Amino acid sequence: MQAVDLNEKFAAFDDHWRPRVAARLNGQDLRLVKVQGVFPWHSHAQAEEMFMVWKGRFFVEFRDRIVHLDPGQFIVVPRGIEHRTGAETEAEVMIFEPSEVVNTGDAARSDFTAPQEVMI
Repeated sequence: MQAVDLNEKFAAFDDHWRPRVAARLNGQDLRLVKVQGVFPWHSHAQAEEMFMVWKGRFFVEFRDRIVHLDPGQFIVVPRGIEHRTGAETEAEVMIFEPSEVVNTGDAARSDFTAPQEVMI
């Protein structure tokens, strides 16, 4: 048990759309990800996701609206809701979701599909 410095964790990687697991608790992951550009449309039939912005500006797009988030803001995407995420310029985001969740959800496997077990 020790303090974790999120600035140090985010500084340890540079690639986009490749979440790193910073912590695991109660079957959930705290994943850190750097994003830029737009992620594919997808949903997660069995899991909610929480996105919290650490740095930059981030958005979650739904079929009927776009929600923009600034540092310190978060959104929970309910299970089964189709969405895509993105950022015009690089953003650092924390994702809280069940450990078994694949980042691309029900979308076909692609270059965006990230390994799940990468710890940081």
